[in-house]
Amino acid sequence: MKSLSGSHVFFVGLMLFSLFFGAGNLIFPPILGQQAGDSFTVAILGFILTGVGLPLLAVIAIALTGRDVQHLAGRVHPKFGILFAVIAYLSIGPFMGIPRVANVSYEMGMLPFLPEPFQANGWMLLVYTLAFFVLVYWLCLNPSKLVDRVGKILTPLLLLSIAGLFIAAMMNPLGEAQPAVQEYATSPGFKGFMEGYMTLDTIAALAFGIIVINAIRDQDVHDKRVITKATIQAAVIAGVGLSLVYAALGWLGVTSVTEFGYAKNGGQLLTLIVQKLFGQSGLILLAIIVTLACLTTCIGLVSACSQYFSTLFHRLSYNQVAFLTCVVGLLVANLGLNTILSVSVPVLLVIYPVAIVLIIMSLGHSLFGGRPSVYAGALIGTMLISLFDGLKEAKVPVELVTEWLKHIPLYKQGIGWVIPAIAGGIIGWLVGWIIGAIWNRGRAEAPASQYKD
Repeated sequence: MKSLSGSHVFFVGLMLFSLFFGAGNLIFPPILGQQAGDSFTVAILGFILTGVGLPLLAVIAIALTGRDVQHLAGRVHPKFGILFAVIAYLSIGPFMGIPRVANVSYEMGMLPFLPEPFQANGWMLLVYTLAFFVLVYWLCLNPSKLVDRVGKILTPLLLLSIAGLFIAAMMNPLGEAQPAVQEYATSPGFKGFMEGYMTLDTIAALAFGIIVINAIRDQDVHDKRVITKATIQAAVIAGVGLSLVYAALGWLGVTSVTEFGYAKNGGQLLTLIVQKLFGQSGLILLAIIVTLACLTTCIGLVSACSQYFSTLFHRLSYNQVAFLTCVVGLLVANLGLNTILSVSVPVLLVIYPVAIVLIIMSLGHSLFGGRPSVYAGALIGTMLISLFDGLKEAKVPVELVTEWLKHIPLYKQGIGWVIPAIAGGIIGWLVGWIIGAIWNRGRAEAPASQYKD
């Protein structure tokens, strides 16, 4: 039985860290730090609990199954498994996640350096995204080299850039922590918890899990226990890395209030911080960090989509799917970031709670005997809430329903699906138990009736 070296597991973990760490992960913690102030420690722990913990559980769930998200969702029903997997991959892939990453890379990594007349020129976005996707496609051509290219090269560059920013801030602190504001003043832990939940990284984690498994298999390791153990170890390494980076970026926000006041968003705040610490050259450092973060995440998303769809549609090769994914991503990216966000957020609000419930149910699979009725009940309860959340975000008039939904516990906090999911799971268990009891009774009585005839 061949095992995996500790160094390779470490670099797989670095690869996974980099796949997760996109531009959104870069700008969330600083604004949290500003608003949490002297309650930062409690707030960042809440953020890490969901922003790191949920994606970590997703990778572990995939590792335990040894398969992909289709197999995980297929525990409800095989057709549902295909449907959910396709929706998830298209959402985080060419129609939403991938073009959004490319757009953010352009707006934070290139736009600040363009002369003002060119900043409103749509052709500049086209040229940039074309170059961006050509590079992504080239780096994705050989998925077996992702660990070497991302884990051993791009991730260390990303971490060194962030470390340089943090060390500079430590040596030249911008100010002291201020009192917490807004919801952080009353419930910093729960507010941080909800901010981590809204990163929506858990769906991407379901896709990245199979990349990690394949990276381990490429080392001629085929024993399921060894693969599962190595995947979980890599996930823990990525989780520790994400937690440290989130804490460092959040600390930058904590110390920035006296210098800059309260910023509108994390992107604006980071720009102000690097300009203060490094002058105009700091924008180059920020551009490097943002570009590397977006590039590595996009590589992971394209690779994950290509591996899945080339398996689902056997006539298409991995390279062909990767090319199509990049082309569609390029076209959608040029619609503009606001258009992409207006479509992607409602869809993600529908499928994100479903993904979380699937993961939790999978981890507790043996506790209820893996009954499909339990999965189905929990997911029906979840989707009854998440569907209306998505419609409301899409500005579809559902006020009458949402007014009623507000009476559900935790709905105002954004996780109103929790209680219906639990109730649906219990109902599903009871239905499964009753059907099983009737079935077993019928089988037990069958010989007697046959004998009687």
